[in-house]
Amino acid sequence: MEENFAIQLFEGKKVRIAWDAEQEKYYFSVVDIVQVLTESDNPQTYWRVLKKRLRNEGNETVTNCNALKMPATDGKQRLTDVADLEQIFRLIQSIPSKKAEPIKKWLAEVGARRIDQMIDPELTFQMAVEDYRRQGYSDRWINERMRSIEMRKELTDEWHRSGIHEPKDFAILTNVLTKAWSGMTTGEYKHYKGLTKQNLRDNMTNIELALNTLAEVATTEYSRQSNPQTMTESKRIAQEGGNVARDARQTMERRLGRSVVSSERASDYIHPIEGKEHIALTAPNEESK
Repeated sequence: MEENFAIQLFEGKKVRIAWDAEQEKYYFSVVDIVQVLTESDNPQTYWRVLKKRLRNEGNETVTNCNALKMPATDGKQRLTDVADLEQIFRLIQSIPSKKAEPIKKWLAEVGARRIDQMIDPELTFQMAVEDYRRQGYSDRWINERMRSIEMRKELTDEWHRSGIHEPKDFAILTNVLTKAWSGMTTGEYKHYKGLTKQNLRDNMTNIELALNTLAEVATTEYSRQSNPQTMTESKRIAQEGGNVARDARQTMERRLGRSVVSSERASDYIHPIEGKEHIALTAPNEESK
């Protein structure tokens, strides 16, 4: 499950949100919602007590919450309980609060925005650009990243057409493609850059992004031409597409006299825009356990 994280404001309070592209669901930090509803000084304690009570009452919808790593105040990713829209609405019903109706409306608006984005994908790109700018990424890097997102979507659509539907199969093909041009699987690449849950592409340099995009574009075109019918055939084509970017990489490295696959992370060099709130790394002081 690959999540895209954002933090949105509700009446001046921050609520961490993760969008799961595979399940097409928003997940909300439960402790953030509890803090908004109760204005408690210790929302983590409030949630632990409430969760225990709901579990004792046999309420599985709310108590069976997932845990995801989300950004904390120190910038690190820490596990916190999250819930989807349905679970959050059930949670609201369990907390007496005058803010229940306004937050229901806010949650409905969040859902409506996602529906609008699905109808008009350009809105998704616009939101992503705004999020990256708010985090301090340069326009040049953002433009390259947006192209990579578009090309990745074309590749996954082609894999779908070829009969590939399981997330684990997408991961296998992505590993084949990535290793072909970079010499590393995605997991090895993330380890090389010192990443854990962070998105690998969000931490690639411009050159790395361009090479990865080239590999994906080549794989897409080769697949359209070859019309693979099996996973084995799709893996072979992913290897061929990755080899195109590998050849380009080797040509650049001979000219530059250095490797263009770097342990540097793009996020190490971003600077928040002065005068604007940098909400992407702001969150409550503690996490739910």
